[in-house]
Amino acid sequence: MSTTDRSAPLRILQGCDTFYPDVNGAARFAERLSAGLVQRGHDVHVVAPSLRISQHGTFVETIEGERMTVHRWRSWRWYPHDWLRFVEPWRARGYARKLLDRVQPDVIHLQSHIVVGRALAIEGSKRGIRIVATNHVMPENVLDFTLLPERAKRVFVRWGWNAADRVLRLAAAVTTPTRRAADFLERNTHRRDVRPVSCGLRASDYTADLTPRATNKLVFVGRVTLEKEIDVILRAIPRLDPALNVTFTIVGDGDQRKNLEKLTEELGIADRVEFTGRVTDTELRAHLTSASVFTIASIAELQSIATMEAMASGLPIIAANAMALPHLVHHGENGFLFQPGNDRELASRITRVLQMPPEEYLRMQQASLEAVQVHDIDRTLDTFEELYRGDVDPS
Repeated sequence: MSTTDRSAPLRILQGCDTFYPDVNGAARFAERLSAGLVQRGHDVHVVAPSLRISQHGTFVETIEGERMTVHRWRSWRWYPHDWLRFVEPWRARGYARKLLDRVQPDVIHLQSHIVVGRALAIEGSKRGIRIVATNHVMPENVLDFTLLPERAKRVFVRWGWNAADRVLRLAAAVTTPTRRAADFLERNTHRRDVRPVSCGLRASDYTADLTPRATNKLVFVGRVTLEKEIDVILRAIPRLDPALNVTFTIVGDGDQRKNLEKLTEELGIADRVEFTGRVTDTELRAHLTSASVFTIASIAELQSIATMEAMASGLPIIAANAMALPHLVHHGENGFLFQPGNDRELASRITRVLQMPPEEYLRMQQASLEAVQVHDIDRTLDTFEELYRGDVDPS
């Protein structure tokens, strides 16, 4: 198919090591991107791990309200992690050869460089298929699930970046959600000209309540895992003035939930903290709309879709000054940053927002709504369509 034909639909193959029903930024991005491409008339195929070892094959699935073809390769659960599954590496390239022969995509978009992405990159490059890659992964983020001794972890991280380098060099264009994430990727691989492209979201899907709040409710949305540092938020709560009567809702689930529930007991705040577990999109949006402040202490965000969702819900944001979060939180405008791990400073920031005069709080809400507009999903879709066709310089 000619890349100069800008009106003809493309057959796009998305390669994912994590996809629906997994709950994480990479999976959510792949779901929204794929659904948006289907809406624009493209023929979208997704490769992802099977949900169970016996449930592999090709299926028509409804993702974000759109029907698309999903090829589920046989995979095994990685039990140190609460949901992660891996396709058998020694089978992946065989799966890729058969699928590429059958589907014959115009472009392959890698959402991972691990097993699925690596197999599709190697076999796709042999066939001369255009490859676009998006990096969502830092090897440092999976150290807690490797079960490796401390002395071996540094070796694992270097191996992880070298593995990424070998895959990403096969791509015609490489993207990552923010400029800071792009710089991080370029420092750790030989890849250059990494293009920052927001994961995007449709702000109109979220509801902002711009009326004064009757209660002081903090909310966090995301995986309940170590790198999210939710314990820092919990430790800040006892530092708040009891007169503020602050509650905290943790929307999501993960392997650290029991440990954090135990911590709330130790801190004496169990009656003020709610763990919702996994929720529907409708329930998630309702929690955001009703909250007073979105709080995130994570130190490993390459963008943070959850923070963008909170901004689209008109919330002030209090975030750790780490990785990509400063790209979303403009200190003193739509929220505040705090030193990572510093629960005392976090408590001070929370108090500052909750004690704001109504007009100042409203200005912060409106600043969030304005700042999220640059992350509109249609801009993201436009950029990837151009990259798929080779219409833009990837730098």
